[in-house]
Amino acid sequence: MPTPTSELRSPQRQSRDEQVAAEPPLPPPSLPADASAVPVEAHFAAPRRPLAMAGVVENGLVRPLDPDVKLPERSRVIIVAAED
Repeated sequence: MPTPTSELRSPQRQSRDEQVAAEPPLPPPSLPADASAVPVEAHFAAPRRPLAMAGVVENGLVRPLDPDVKLPERSRVIIVAAED
């Protein structure tokens, strides 16, 4: 049996947690009658291979130097900076 510990949450956090717990549960999603079960793994996108390209960062936006390169929306980008 776990040993009780002192409350570490702030009073605002406690009241927010109680408010969330008091909300009614969400209704189940409306699915068509002929919907088949799909494993959760099928909802995840296939892992993509990393792609290295030259680009610049302007006002927080990454712009590839090659105009033919199109990044998917919400792509994750790793920026490697060179020293001048």
